[in-house]
Amino acid sequence: PVCLDTLGALLFRAMAKIWLLRVLYTVLMYLVTPVILYRLAFRGLRNHDYFWRWRERFGWFKSPAIKNSIWIHAVSVGEFNAAMPLIEALMARFPERPFVVTSITPTGSERVQKALGARVLHVYLPYDLPGSVRRFLNKTQPQLAVVMETEIWPNLYLSCCARGIPILIANARLSERSLRGYGPARPLVGHCVRSAAWVAAQSRVDAERFLALGADPARLELVGNIKFDMKVPEDLPVLGGQLRLGWGSERPVWIAASTHEAEEGAILEAHAIVLRRFPDALLLIAPRHPERFRQAYSLCKSVGFRTGLRSEHGTPDVTMQCFVVDTMGELLRFFAASDAAFVGGSLVRIGGHNMLEPASLGCPVLIGPYTHNFLEISERLLADGAALRVNSGTHLGQEMVRVLSKPELRAKMAEAGLSVVASERGALERLLTRAVALIESAQAQRLRQAERASAKLSQ
Repeated sequence: PVCLDTLGALLFRAMAKIWLLRVLYTVLMYLVTPVILYRLAFRGLRNHDYFWRWRERFGWFKSPAIKNSIWIHAVSVGEFNAAMPLIEALMARFPERPFVVTSITPTGSERVQKALGARVLHVYLPYDLPGSVRRFLNKTQPQLAVVMETEIWPNLYLSCCARGIPILIANARLSERSLRGYGPARPLVGHCVRSAAWVAAQSRVDAERFLALGADPARLELVGNIKFDMKVPEDLPVLGGQLRLGWGSERPVWIAASTHEAEEGAILEAHAIVLRRFPDALLLIAPRHPERFRQAYSLCKSVGFRTGLRSEHGTPDVTMQCFVVDTMGELLRFFAASDAAFVGGSLVRIGGHNMLEPASLGCPVLIGPYTHNFLEISERLLADGAALRVNSGTHLGQEMVRVLSKPELRAKMAEAGLSVVASERGALERLLTRAVALIESAQAQRLRQAERASAKLSQ
């Protein structure tokens, strides 16, 4: 009895601490909301889409009557692209269900609307304020919440838990930096993770970090990375070949994808090195954020490169040295038209972006030193010879010249990339199985609750 009393007291103190942390977190969220709105307005100066639809971020939006929806949250474009095969599979399995897809960024919103249109209700994820979360859940009434990768919002998670809405953290990823960064809020975040119905980790390292955070081992599974299951359209090589005809099919072409402002100077430095070896070489640049399209275009021109824009010129002509891809949803096509690809966010401490896209198209991959967002993927591609690591603009230029100079090296890297992607497929099927089980379990539970309520009324 003494031990039980002690255990009860410890449990009470732990729950009281979590309750207090949630209260403090909620107060802090209210206090920083004006700062968040100011930041949105500031970003709106560069991308006007940030000025619109603010009401959605507080749970105010018009929607048809929805019940028992399947809700998928993907922060932005990368997460949505990863979620797309799962969404399509769930739609095929549950054609009668309403689907809700949320994002945070305008680029993510544009991608969702372009890919799914009226097939889903798309709104911005509300801020993690109790009232905003309550309004969102009242309007969407999810029977399952699928949260992609690393999004952990205490009020949202705990509100779902209180309503009996199972949360599936899909393609779950947790960096060492994020794990350390939770600091004093770690008990609250760990409690939120434990409230999830299932954590589907994308790698062994991610699974270990979620366990360290406090995930329930009985509800955590190493599923693999769903990005390996990305569908490559069969006609993509043909479409890539058609692009090359416009700018000269024999000229060397490389692409710098998902680039950030701080690394674009180094990329142009690399292209100058490539041009000294291949005077007819073409660099395709696809900035990560749309608000920077024009800035990247101006930067290329300021260096002295003859530069074009996808939105204005269609395709590069034979005289262009740089070409800015200022459209969304076309990156795969330009990968298919390139001899090699540099994946951005890796020459700066962003952590890298999806390098599986070029690898799945047989395009040799070059990456910078900062790839912690794709740690296991980058290490696997490097170990198998599908990727090369560079540490500066000069090094990138030198390695790109080497890759473009050696067809046998490109062929070897292409084959290795295709092999890595093929060997790691299967996460989608495992994830779909778990999602279907959670939906059916939630549906059965609601039926039992309805039967009990009906029995009480009849008495």
